[in-house]
Amino acid sequence: MGLIHIELFATLDLVGQSPGGPDEDPVGFSFGGWQAPLIDGVAGAQIGAAYEGTDALLLGRRTYEIFAGYWPYREGGADAEIATLFNSVPKYVASRGKPDLSWAGSTLLGPNLADAVREVRDRHEHIKVVGSLNLVQTLLRDKLFDRLDLWIHPIVLGVGKKVFDGGAVPTNMTLLNQPVASPKGTVYLRYGIADGVPSTDDMGVADRGAARRGSRSEDRD
Repeated sequence: MGLIHIELFATLDLVGQSPGGPDEDPVGFSFGGWQAPLIDGVAGAQIGAAYEGTDALLLGRRTYEIFAGYWPYREGGADAEIATLFNSVPKYVASRGKPDLSWAGSTLLGPNLADAVREVRDRHEHIKVVGSLNLVQTLLRDKLFDRLDLWIHPIVLGVGKKVFDGGAVPTNMTLLNQPVASPKGTVYLRYGIADGVPSTDDMGVADRGAARRGSRSEDRD
């Protein structure tokens, strides 16, 4: 069984809508392309490395349409490596409609999305979900993912679709790598899904309470 990796770019308030350009998802959102001024060499290298070993893409309809109109024409440019990868691997599309699947290697998933995603995971080693926030909510809700890569950018928008926007359920996660910050302040976080659900405790009990009281005393000094 392979691994499903969710790759997302987000702001400090976890807005993940339209990072790449103003035309990605413009309805009611005026900050499309917010990521572009914050890309630097470190973040670019992290993104490139995150796609190494990818052997399939799992995309929502809107993200698929954006990619299909862009990546087939970029193999000779600065993004040639990613373009070649995306153009060559199978693309699986989650949609209730009938999108144009003319991009080579594209397949529409069946109506039972959970079962279809499990079949894709059984068929490939490293499946990447890029953007596709509506699809991501379903994957989060059903815990149909194995890795979550988040690039957190040093801006707050206050509006827009969020990474955890109605689909998240109580889930334990494990930090897989030490966070790395780029020169422009973007922090790269890689998490893996873990067993169980978050537990609770009481910060006022025993040593935890003493530590908290000590911290409060320091604040008063």
